[in-house]
Amino acid sequence: MSKLKTKSGAKKRFRARANGYKYRNAERSHILTKKTQKRKRQHRGQDSISAADVRSIRRMLTGS
Repeated sequence: MSKLKTKSGAKKRFRARANGYKYRNAERSHILTKKTQKRKRQHRGQDSISAADVRSIRRMLTGS
């Protein structure tokens, strides 16, 4: 049986932590001049994955 591979897209986007997974918010890489300060500020940092998505993220990252 061949090795199970992780999804490379998921590997780049999600990181495991003690109580779930975290990801970086979108809309923070380019064309920032037209976006308001409030909008940019609220997309700072990282968010947690919702409980409904944890199972699918885990499957993508563990290669099963």
